Amino acid sequence: MPDTASPGMSHKEIMKALSGLLIVMAVTMMSSTIVSVALPQIIGALKGTQSQYTWVVTAMLLTSTISTPLWGRLADLFDKKLLLQVGIVIFLLASLGAGFSQNTEQLIAWRAVQGLGLGAAQVLIQVVIAAMISPKDRGKYNGYLGAVMGLATVAGPLLGGLITEVMDWRWCFFLPIPFALLAFFMLHRTLHLEHVRRDDVKIDYLGATLIAAGVSVLLIWITFVGDTFAWLSWQTGAMVGASVLVLALSVWVENRAAQPVVPVRIVKQRTPALAIIGSAAVGMAMFGGAVFLGQYFQIGRGYSPTAAGLLTIPMMLGMMVSSTISGRIISRTGKVKPHIVFALVSLTLGFALMSTIDHETSLVFIGGAMVLIGVGVGMSMQNLVLIVQNGVSMKDMGAASGALAFFRSLGGTIGVSVLGAVLASEVADSIKKGFAKLGVQVTGDQGGTLDLESIPAPLREIVRAAYGDGTGHIFLVSTGIAVVGLVAVLFLKPNDLRDTIDLPSAPASERSEGEKELAAS
Repeated sequence: MPDTASPGMSHKEIMKALSGLLIVMAVTMMSSTIVSVALPQIIGALKGTQSQYTWVVTAMLLTSTISTPLWGRLADLFDKKLLLQVGIVIFLLASLGAGFSQNTEQLIAWRAVQGLGLGAAQVLIQVVIAAMISPKDRGKYNGYLGAVMGLATVAGPLLGGLITEVMDWRWCFFLPIPFALLAFFMLHRTLHLEHVRRDDVKIDYLGATLIAAGVSVLLIWITFVGDTFAWLSWQTGAMVGASVLVLALSVWVENRAAQPVVPVRIVKQRTPALAIIGSAAVGMAMFGGAVFLGQYFQIGRGYSPTAAGLLTIPMMLGMMVSSTISGRIISRTGKVKPHIVFALVSLTLGFALMSTIDHETSLVFIGGAMVLIGVGVGMSMQNLVLIVQNGVSMKDMGAASGALAFFRSLGGTIGVSVLGAVLASEVADSIKKGFAKLGVQVTGDQGGTLDLESIPAPLREIVRAAYGDGTGHIFLVSTGIAVVGLVAVLFLKPNDLRDTIDLPSAPASERSEGEKELAAS
């Protein structure tokens, strides 16, 4: 094993080590949510468009998605602590670059680099915790992790709104830097994992490159289809065909690699496969909700950035409270499936309610729907990781955690791209119809601009209504995805969580089907 932790760590020792990890999680999560509320102002100031608005988020999620399984595999081979610190440094440099961006192209590029650091945090924190704590006890500590994520998600929009109104939007990127530095040095002092050097290291760079290329082409197609070119066109055929071909080739390579980035032998097992489908739905909720709710409240309803941040609190509180309570119950009972099923039911219902909103919907109604979404995310995100980690040995912990985080991130990335494309299409049609009624022809970027001050007041109200009404359509799409996730988790096996850090050695005749598959590989 590359890294090990001393067995029987006390609660105090674990909390000391956990403190730096929680700060890393808070900082990286905040980097996403602090921008979500400020993005309309940022894109407006940089003279960007709705497509660029989506790509500021998608670029970060794309590189995070692509790099996550690679970080997970590296964690099985190298020093986990050092890898996490490298991820923090990448995040720091990218945050600095994003803050000094002079146009949307530069901002998107730096956000892509920032995603590499986010990818490291997403998987390595889970892997380090797994190296210290048994699955049964991990429920409680994962509850702390979920609470911090909820708190960071609450604080992010509020800080983003205040910074945008009181200071310059660039501080949305500068503010996380000192906290990331603090986390770096805290990890240096408090996280102690014994590292054993391995000489049989083989990184599947070809597989990682093919996965990155296949996913990138697919997301680029999603961004431009229906706008730049038609759904049924040679461009669609070329891009979708190329993506399918490259991804199929990546599966072939991964099946034959000695140490694959995404181990197919783990992913094709029942529990990981079902957890992956559920995680994709949760990823869409976590990223899509944060991105488009901030835009809905500001552009569609006319609230200030600070007010928009305050209005997202119900979802964040639902996430924070549910993850803490759920984690403690799981540590007592060792049963995790009922929590995941309840979470997906809540998520589906929340999305279904949000699909009915328009630019005049009661804020009380929206708040109630957001609470349900928050509960769904809070009770499922960490628990889906936990149920997968429960069935794999420590030598495969990084790969299994990375694979799950990869597909969750992929779901979020595709979700943001698809929802952004749906919203852009709905908004463009509504604006054209509204302008036509006033005898005005849409010119240039009028149909997609987020700089509302640049257009006359009567036309501005048409744009606001278009964004407000269009948001309901994207949540209708989300409801369908959540239903798929719910059906998947219903088929999860209700196994109790083990109380040991690693899988116990057992005779071949007593091993589970998953353990036999792992042993055979």
